[in-house]
Amino acid sequence: MFRIWRWLSLVFTVIIIISLGSIYVQAQPSSSSSAHSAKLNTRIPDLGRHFQKFGVEGSIIIYDSKNNLIYEHNRQRNATAMTPASTFKIFNALMALETGVIADDVAVLTWDGIYRDFEGWNQDTNLRQAFKYSTVWFYQVLARKIGYAQMQEWIDKVGYGNRQIGTNADIDSFWLQGPLKITPKEQINFLYRLYQGNLPFSKRTMDIVKDIMVREQTPEYTMRAKTGWLSSSKPQIGWFVGYLEQNNNVYFFATNIDIKKRDNLPDRIKITRSSLKDLGLL
Repeated sequence: MFRIWRWLSLVFTVIIIISLGSIYVQAQPSSSSSAHSAKLNTRIPDLGRHFQKFGVEGSIIIYDSKNNLIYEHNRQRNATAMTPASTFKIFNALMALETGVIADDVAVLTWDGIYRDFEGWNQDTNLRQAFKYSTVWFYQVLARKIGYAQMQEWIDKVGYGNRQIGTNADIDSFWLQGPLKITPKEQINFLYRLYQGNLPFSKRTMDIVKDIMVREQTPEYTMRAKTGWLSSSKPQIGWFVGYLEQNNNVYFFATNIDIKKRDNLPDRIKITRSSLKDLGLL
């Protein structure tokens, strides 16, 4: 069964890579509009200007799944592997539920009594709250309960990033300090497979995780997303990945910026929202 899933994962990944590469709309100034802009009946948005506005370096990739179009800024960075930080909580939650390490999204783990910088972390917590507050200790406990052998097996089965989780000693830090890495483009691939239900997890598991991923919900759209902050790297890295359901379409996004100071953290979300607005969304 493992070999079958691994083969299917490889085939599906190849299909998505081909699909993602089939129609590229490289973000550029509107004066450089191409044949793609005629097809869209609009100008190609200059997504780079949002990074300039906030004075940060980074990249964004947006995949319009209905029209098979990609909009992006900094294509080279979008193909560069980086530590996923807390965006890995999406995968970690899937694994914990599937393996029965945690029963559901409301089962509580007891706080260890160690005070941490974020107030929302200093309490007994369930999966839904831990996802919302990005509670690191909670997901570290889940990873230790899952164990090294099972974690590696499922990382391989899904084909997540570079599939490297280090040694037994790294079981609760490999997504925070490495060696696990993933590119923004691979983040899109993973999220697309989650949305489609084409990951080797049960429908129940995927439905629960999709539900806890909801960040914004209005009558017009639903956004599912997760932030990530790699504070141990130089430069520090900030992630914002997810997907937007709107106008009978799904737009997958992965934003990645250099964090020079803590005040930059909201910029990853602001840049993403501004870029989606450029596409007539939100």
